[in-house]
This record gives sequence, structure tokens and C-alpha cells, in this order.
Amino acid sequence: MINLINLTIEKAHNSLKNGEYSVTELVNSYLEIIKEKNGEINAYREVYSDVLEQAKIAEEMFKNGADTLMTGIPLAIKDNMLLEGHIASASSLILENYKATYDASLIKQLKKQGAVFLGRTNMDEFAMGSSTETSAFGNTKNPLDITRVPGGSSGGSVAAVAMNGALVSLGSDTGGSIRQPAAFCGLVGLKPTYGTVSRFGIISMGSSLDQVGPFGKTVRDAEILFNAINDYDEKDSTSIKNEVRLKPLLLKKKIGVPRSFLSEKGTVPEILKNFDESCKKLADAGYEIVDVSLPLIKYSLAVYYIISPAEVSSNLARYDGIRYGLHEDGKNLYEVYTKTRGKGFGKEVRRRILLGTYILSHGYYDAYYNTAIKVRDAIKKELTNVFLQVDAIITPTSPVMPFRFGEKMEDPISMYLSDLFSVPANIAGIPAISIPSGKNKEGLPFSLHIMAPSLREDILFTIGKDFEKLI
Repeated sequence: MINLINLTIEKAHNSLKNGEYSVTELVNSYLEIIKEKNGEINAYREVYSDVLEQAKIAEEMFKNGADTLMTGIPLAIKDNMLLEGHIASASSLILENYKATYDASLIKQLKKQGAVFLGRTNMDEFAMGSSTETSAFGNTKNPLDITRVPGGSSGGSVAAVAMNGALVSLGSDTGGSIRQPAAFCGLVGLKPTYGTVSRFGIISMGSSLDQVGPFGKTVRDAEILFNAINDYDEKDSTSIKNEVRLKPLLLKKKIGVPRSFLSEKGTVPEILKNFDESCKKLADAGYEIVDVSLPLIKYSLAVYYIISPAEVSSNLARYDGIRYGLHEDGKNLYEVYTKTRGKGFGKEVRRRILLGTYILSHGYYDAYYNTAIKVRDAIKKELTNVFLQVDAIITPTSPVMPFRFGEKMEDPISMYLSDLFSVPANIAGIPAISIPSGKNKEGLPFSLHIMAPSLREDILFTIGKDFEKLI
């Protein structure tokens, strides 16, 4: 029996390399867990029918000496990533039967390395949500406490790993959709620098904010999966060329804490207490913890909820019942549009499309959208200047603990506030990671959020591994 609970990518790789078990045996172990638990957790929308065929290809790579660290590693992908021949629905009725005609660039990269795709995971519809309650196909439950949400929008991806139904997984992060679920389920979640992972073949939500990243049980697992997909892609116009990416690791061993930002209303006291304990642990590990001033960062959430709906309004215009996806008949083109989009889009998606259309409308474009872009640039500059003084900036990942189903669904503003600490990294396009930092009396996880300068994922991995040793 393979012990999946403590399994890491490197442990699995060594065992596969040494013949302790085969890729097929490893994959079957995960398929058994999925069969046992997915009915209740609802992490997976679909388990792929060709999983064992993929395992055989990986086994051939080991025999031929063509294996990589990702060869034979069973992973799950979010339902907004295109895998040729398989459905990618973004957990929306409008794309319920849409079958991908090509592979996303990162899927191609992982196929070359022999990774095994177990299936696609549930998510908030079109990645709009912080609890995976907006999926058209039912809620995903938190494996740590099934009465609570797993976070969102990548709730299925995080739950798949948390229930031991995948070794690692991929999610997408537009305002915290990897890091907040990682925090709620006690895992590591990384949002890389904008432009380091190709978005070609990823169903868009907010094109200037979206970034794909890994979930894992350890910082090292997240690092390995990130390295496997971290590459320039000419098909993505925002992709950063590889020669720009390499930077030496020179740590000042200095970490900044934006104290005034932490005092924003709504942060649970026990989270702040755990954060102070985390700061002390990092200080004991040899890091200097200093206060930093970031007066503009508190506007990140407001900026996000202007830019994001505007981009949603533009990106989702393509789902019109004409080219692909759901189609409803009507007497004229307008009726086709209204019937298709009215039936195909859920409440939260419709809300954000309406907000975005209003923001971009004549008379409001300058007042809202252009102003938000200017503030975004100012926030970027503010963070860049602070990073001249410190290696990283730390906060809690979420201002709230994992909440129960239904608690925030009727109060969108309360739901949006759960992204308070995670949104600045998307606004600035910088890398950030969420790492477990202990548990409360109920066994619910705390987490530490670390942001680093652009293209300095290496700093996150270094501090993250140091912190893991202290937990």
C-alpha cells in the first residue's frame, strides 16, 4: 500500500525510478481515493478515461531514461484549462459540453514531461468567486471540514490534493484564487509572476490579472511544478522571455510587514495572533522583521473590482450562442443572445458582466476604469520601492477562517473582502505564496502570505522552506 498522505514529488519520483512501484500502481492508488471520496467532496468534475494509458506512456519514459521529475506524477487540472479531446467547461452551463480542440501550452509542456492528468476539477463559474459555491455543478466541500467551503475559485483543485486525490494540482489565480483556497485547506499555493506561465489555452476571466500556478503539500512540490510550466510561450503575448527571468539569489534576510494594512477592518483576531507568532518564528530563523509603509495598498481591492469586471465583460462577450457552447433558439439575434446568456450564465457571472459593462460605458469609463488603471500603476511603484528595502512582504493570506456554506453568498461585498490580502499581488503582477502556519482549536488552518519582487519566486521558495521547518 502506497502512503499517499506524506508523499511528495521527489519521494514518488525516487520510488518510481527504483521500481518500488509502477506509475500504474501509483495512479490506481489515487483513483481509489477519488472513487471513495469524490462523491462527497465533489473535487472532480470528471476523471479522464485515458488515465491508465497516460501511465503506460510515463512507464516507457522511465524505461528509456527519458524521465523528468514530473514523469508519472498524478495531477489534477482546473476546469478552465484546455486538454485536447476533453471537456473544459469553466464549471458553467454555457460551456457544459464544450470539448477542447487543442492543448493549452502548459498542458503540452507537462505532457512532454510525462505527467499524468487525472481529471478536471470543480471551480467557481468562470473563476468568479471565493468559495466554489458559484459552480453550476454543485459545491465542493473542504476535506478538512465538509461543512465549510474550500475557498475559491480553485476549490476543486485544492480539495483534490487535500483529500489525497492527486499529488499536486493546477489552479488559476486572478485575485487570490490559488492562495486563498490553499489557506482554507492547509496547503501551499503559489501565484507566479504575471507572464511566467503561459495563459494560452486557459479560459480567460481577467486577462491582465489571471495567472496559473500550483498547489502542493510542500513548498518544494509547488516549486517543482512551477519549474515544469515556467517557460516563454510565443503564443502568449504577455509571456516573459526566458533570458529576462534569470536573477541571482541575493537575500538581505529582511522581511517587511505593512502594519497599517493589517489593521483594516474585518481581520479575525486569532489570525492576527497567529501572524505575530509567524513573524517571531521567522525572526528566530534569522530574518529581520521590519515595518514598512504601503499607504496605497489598501486601495487594491477597490481597483481590482473595477478592472476585473471590466475585463470579464469583454472576455465573456464571446459566449453568445453562435460560435460554440450553449445555444438557445430565438426569433432574432438579440433573443438568441439573451436566452443563451440568461440560461448559460449564473448569478455571480451576470452580476460581474453588468458591473463591467457599466464601468466601461460612455461617461463612466474615465471616472472608473482609467482612474483604477492610474491607481494600479501607483500601487506597483509603491511596492517596487519597498522591495528595494526588503526581500519580501508578509501578511496573513485571508482575513477570515474557512467559512460555512451559505454564510457569504447573499453578501457579495463580504465575499469579496476575503481577497483583501491576496489581491495586491495580482494588481502588481508580482509572485506570492500561501504557506500553512498552524491550526486553531477547531483544527482549521492558519496561513502565511509572502509577496516578493517580480520574477523572484526563488525568494518565496527560500523563505517558504525556512518557514516550513519551523511549523
